[in-house]
Amino acid sequence: MTATMDHTADPGLEPQPKRLRRGAKQKPPRQDRKQPQKRGRRTPAPAGPPGAAESTAAVLSSTFTMVAIVCLWVAAQLLLLSSISQNRAQDLLYNEFRGDLAGATAPVGPIVPPGDPVALLTIPSIGLEQVVIEGTSSGDLLVGPGHRRDTALPGQVGTSVVYGRAAAYGGPFADLTDLRAGDKIEVDAGQGRKVYRVSGVRRAGDPLPQPPAEGAARLTLVTAEGSGRLGALAPESVVYVDADAKKGYPAPAGRASAVPESEQSMARDTSALPLLALCLALLLALTLGVIAARQRWSTALVWVVATPLVIALSWATTDVVMRLLPNLI
Repeated sequence: MTATMDHTADPGLEPQPKRLRRGAKQKPPRQDRKQPQKRGRRTPAPAGPPGAAESTAAVLSSTFTMVAIVCLWVAAQLLLLSSISQNRAQDLLYNEFRGDLAGATAPVGPIVPPGDPVALLTIPSIGLEQVVIEGTSSGDLLVGPGHRRDTALPGQVGTSVVYGRAAAYGGPFADLTDLRAGDKIEVDAGQGRKVYRVSGVRRAGDPLPQPPAEGAARLTLVTAEGSGRLGALAPESVVYVDADAKKGYPAPAGRASAVPESEQSMARDTSALPLLALCLALLLALTLGVIAARQRWSTALVWVVATPLVIALSWATTDVVMRLLPNLI
C-alpha cells in the first residue's frame, strides 16, 4: 500500500516569510526618530514711526545745521562775497551813468531820487574809481559811495559831502586816510569835470576848515576807522578828507535843508526791521520744513534741496542786517 503523506506542519519547523506578489511595493520601515523640520526665514517687522529720541535728534541737528549755514554765510558775505555784489552794482551804475552823460540827462539837482547815479569819483593816488549815488543811508551805501542830499552835488559851488564804507561791500573808502595834501581828486558830473586838490585829513575833534571862497567848490569825503586788523568792522571814529577846487559849477536852489537821522554819519536804518522780521520768519519756516521732510526722506536728499534755499535767504537776510549796522562800516 502506498503510504499517505502527512501534510500537517511540523511543530519544530519555523514559519516561512510570506512571499510578495509581483508588482507589490515594499513599505519602508518606520523611523522612530523624527526628522527635524526646516526653519524658514523670519519676515522682518515693518519699521514703525521714529521714537522720541530720534525725533529730538533730528530737530536739534536740523536746527543747528541751519544756524551754522546762516552764520557762516553771513560771515562769508560780509567779508568776501559783498565785494562781488558791490562790483556788480558798480558796473551797472557805470553803464547807466555813462549813458546819462552821453545823452546829457545826468542829474544836476536840486532834487535827485535816492539811488540814482550823480557823479563818477576818481582818485588816482589810491586807485579808486567809483560811481556816486544819491543818498547816504546804510542801504544806499551797499552799492557804492553816496552823496548827502542836503549838500551841493559834486562839482557844484559850495560844499559837497560824500559818504563811503570802510570795510564791507568793497570798502571803497578803505584807503582814504592814505591821502596827502595836494593829491588830485577828479569828479565827472552832469555839468562837466571838476578837479579837486586835497587840503587835509581830519577827525572828530579837529578844527573845522574855513568855508570855501565865493564861487569855489569843496568836496568832503567821509568814512570810518578803527584800530586793529579788523578795526574797520568795529569803527571808533569818523574820518573826513577835504578837497578844494577854485571854481565850481552853479548849484540850483531848492535842495533839501536837512536829512533824516538814518542818513547821517554812523547812522542805522531802523526802517529795515520789518523786512528783517520777514526774513527770519522765512528761515524759521524753512527750518520746520527741513525737520518735517527728514521724517519721510533721506537726510542727504533733504539738504541737497534745502541748501540753495537757505543760502538765498541768508543772502537777503545779510543785506537787511547791514542796513541795521552803521552806514560807514
